[in-house]
Amino acid sequence: MRVKCWLPAIALLAATFLDAQNVNAGAAENGRLTFRIFCAPCHGIHANGGRGPDLTLGTYSAGDQDADLFRVISRGVPGTEMGAYGARMSDDEIHGLVAYIRSVAHAADKASIPGDAAAGAAIFWSKGCGQCHRVGTKGTSLGPDLTRVGRQRSIAYLRASLLNPDADVTPGYATITVVTREGKKIVGIERNFDNFSAQFVDLSGKYYSFLREDVTSMTREPQSLMPSNYGQQLSGTDINNLLSYLSSLRGGQ
Repeated sequence: MRVKCWLPAIALLAATFLDAQNVNAGAAENGRLTFRIFCAPCHGIHANGGRGPDLTLGTYSAGDQDADLFRVISRGVPGTEMGAYGARMSDDEIHGLVAYIRSVAHAADKASIPGDAAAGAAIFWSKGCGQCHRVGTKGTSLGPDLTRVGRQRSIAYLRASLLNPDADVTPGYATITVVTREGKKIVGIERNFDNFSAQFVDLSGKYYSFLREDVTSMTREPQSLMPSNYGQQLSGTDINNLLSYLSSLRGGQ
């Protein structure tokens, strides 16, 4: 008799659970469509990273709770390329994005990176990467800061940046070329560029500032001054080791 009394309650709980699953699935599907429009250009069509972090890892630099994800999407992250979308999306759309991100997160299924991070660190510093990049307190700021790059970029993006650095140049690090009225050509890394002036730093760290009216030409090109021949310089093992090191950089070094 007691079993019969429990059956309606069990059925009600099961129905409630299925309804919640259906609601979550619907929200995730709506979020997937929103994601493809607004988020895929940086985070990849399947959320597995690109210019932006791999969101399928299930752990995030700005917090791992739903409220953290909602806040990041709504308000952005100051000092990063992650902008605020609160004025462009409704709360329901943002909740849908959170549901979608949760649905694709599968940290336990992520394969480990084939490489030795310690060996990769040795390659990084011996090959002169620190002459342009900073990791913690080491290196320089000519190129993008890599202290947290393991949180900010996917492995696929890091590999592409290493082997083909011109494919997707980080905003603010384009190549500036100025030809002076005396015919001298000066090339450097962008610090600021507009219709009237250019400020940039050459590979020796020297800072330049020119007004357009004072030079023969002034151009900005979406290409990197990073060498593009690492694919020839490094073996496959070396590349995997270097990627393993870069992926391990998550702040605090």
